[in-house]
Amino acid sequence: MPLNRRKFLEKSAVTGAGVALAGAVGAPGAQAAEAREDKRGAKRYAFTVLGTTDLHGNVFNWDYFTDKEFDDKDHNDIGLAKVSTLVNRVREEKGRRNTLLIDAGDTIQGTQLSYYYAKVDPITAEGGPVHPMAQAMNAMGYDAAALGNHEFNYGIPVLRKFEQQCRFPLLGANALDAKTLRPAFAPYSMHRLRTPCGRDVKVAVLGLTNPGIAIWDKANVQGKMTFPGLEEQAAKWVPKLRSMGADVVIVSAHSGSSGTSSYGDQLPYIENAAGLVAEQVPGIDAILVGHAHTEIPEYFVTNKETGKRVVLSEPLKWGQRLTLFDFELVWDKGRWAVEKAGAQVLNSNTVQEDPKIVGLLSDEHEKVVAYVNQVIGTNAAEMTSAEAPYKDVPIIDLINHIQADTVKQALAGTEHAALPVLSQAACFSRSARIPAGEVTIRDVAGLYVFENTLEARLMTGAQMKAYLEFSAGYFVQTAPEAQVDPAKLTNANGTPDYNYDVVSGLSYEIDITKPAGSRVTNVRFEGQPLADDAKFVFAVNNYRANGGGNFPHVAAAPLLWLNSDEIRNTMIAWVKAKGSIDPAGFAAVDWKLTRNGTPVF
Repeated sequence: MPLNRRKFLEKSAVTGAGVALAGAVGAPGAQAAEAREDKRGAKRYAFTVLGTTDLHGNVFNWDYFTDKEFDDKDHNDIGLAKVSTLVNRVREEKGRRNTLLIDAGDTIQGTQLSYYYAKVDPITAEGGPVHPMAQAMNAMGYDAAALGNHEFNYGIPVLRKFEQQCRFPLLGANALDAKTLRPAFAPYSMHRLRTPCGRDVKVAVLGLTNPGIAIWDKANVQGKMTFPGLEEQAAKWVPKLRSMGADVVIVSAHSGSSGTSSYGDQLPYIENAAGLVAEQVPGIDAILVGHAHTEIPEYFVTNKETGKRVVLSEPLKWGQRLTLFDFELVWDKGRWAVEKAGAQVLNSNTVQEDPKIVGLLSDEHEKVVAYVNQVIGTNAAEMTSAEAPYKDVPIIDLINHIQADTVKQALAGTEHAALPVLSQAACFSRSARIPAGEVTIRDVAGLYVFENTLEARLMTGAQMKAYLEFSAGYFVQTAPEAQVDPAKLTNANGTPDYNYDVVSGLSYEIDITKPAGSRVTNVRFEGQPLADDAKFVFAVNNYRANGGGNFPHVAAAPLLWLNSDEIRNTMIAWVKAKGSIDPAGFAAVDWKLTRNGTPVF
C-alpha cells in the first residue's frame, strides 16, 4: 500500500549497541542461492548483497535543472526507481531471503527534490512530509545505509528527522558525539540469513563516514560531533563484530579507495581510506565504497596481516549502477566461512522505472517540477557555462557579481567596509544555461548545484597570488606550438571542475606552457600590479573556506562574515529583487589563458 507522505514512519527497532538484528524477510522466492550439500557432503550457502551509493536525492530519471529526462554522453540513467527494478530482478533470481540491500551514503542532498523537502516543505516541520528518499528506500526494503558527508549539509535536525523516517538504520561508527566520544549513530547492523542446513548466517554491516565532515560542514557539526579516521574505527569494531558471531563482515564506507585527501594535511585522517581499511584491518570480507563518484565494479585489496583478499566495489553515483557482492560460504568446523567473494555492477539504463516507486512519489515529483519552473525575472542575453572551464564567461561572472554585491552590503558600516571585495566561483556544471527572456528558479539553481554558503575572509595580495597559482594547476601543460584541444586542456591530475576557481576583481593571465606552480602572470588590481601587502575581502563559499580542495591560505584567513543561506538561494533572491539580469552590467574578461603572452583563445 502506498505510504502516506504526511504519515510518520516508525523506523525498525534497533537493539543493543546499535545492532539491528533482522530475520529472514519476505517469501523464499527462487531457490538459486539456497544452501546445499556438495558431492563430498560439505554444506554450502550463497547469498548476495546489493549496494548503492551517492544517490544524492535522485528518485527518478529526471534532471530538475534542465526539466527533462536525465541523459549524458554515455546515456546513463539515474534514480532509485530504476535501481528498484534491478533489485527486484536480483531478488527474484536469488531468492528474497538470500539478499541484503545496503547503501554507502550521500542520500539526502543533490537534487531540487531533496532540497525542496529540506527547505521549502521541510520534513522537520510539525506534521511535515516524509522525505522522498526515505519513502523510496523504505519501499525498496533497504537493510542499512552508511552516513555520507552530504547528509550533514542541512544540519543535524534534518538528518535526525530523516533517520526517524527510515525503516533501516543509518550507520556511522566514526560519527561520534563530541562530548562523550560515543557513537552518535548506530555503528553497525547485524542481519540473520536463514539456511536449511547448519545455523543461520550472521552478516554484520559496519558503517563508516568521511572525516572531512569536520571541515566541510563545520558550521553544523562543530562542538556536536567529531569524525575520527576510518581505519581506527574499523580496527575497533570489526573484532567486536566477529566476537558477536558475525560470519561475514561487510563495510559500507563513504570514502573512496585512492588513499588521498582533498583537504591535504588539515585533518590527521584520510578522506579516501576504503582501500587502507581493507589493507590494514583483518576480518573484513567486502567493502561497499562511496564518495568518489567513480565506478569500480570489482577490486581486490590484500590484507597485510592475514594475506586475505578483500573485495571492494563502488557503483556509479545517482543510482546509475547497482553493485552485487556474491558470497559463497561453506560450513566448516562448526561455523560458516566465506569460501569465495566477488562483485559486479548492473547498469540501470537497461531497465524501466519500477511502477511502485513511480506511483509512490509522483505527487512529490510534480510539486518540485512546479516549484523549479517559477519565473523570477528576465535576462537580456543568453549565458552558458559550456566554455567556462577555459574561458572567462558571463555566467560565472554572474555568480561572482552576486557574491561580491552580497558581501559588500553585509559589511556596510563595519571597519572593513572600505576594503575592495574579490570573489571566487567555479564551474559546477558545463551544461548550465540561463536563457534570454524569462528566468526560472531552476535556471539559477542549475548554475549552483551545491548547498554551499557564503563567507567573507580577509586576504592579502600575496595570498591571492598563491591562491590563483594553486587553482591554475587545473590545466594540462601545453607546448607553445602544440594544437590546443579544449577537451584535453583541463582537469589535470584528475582535478574536478569544481576545484578550479576563477577570481573576480583582479585581472590575470595563466600561461599553460609553464609547469604548475609558475603559471599566473600579470596579476593586476584596478590596472596596477597587485601589491603583496594589499588587503582584500574575499567572498568565498564555505567548502573552500573550510579547506575543501586544499587551496592555500583561505582556511586560516580571518573570518569577517558568514551567512547560513545557500548561495543559490542568495542568487535566486537577488534575481527576484532586481527583476532582471543584464550581462552588460557585470561581464568582463578579467582572466585568460596564454602561451608566452599570446592568448590561447
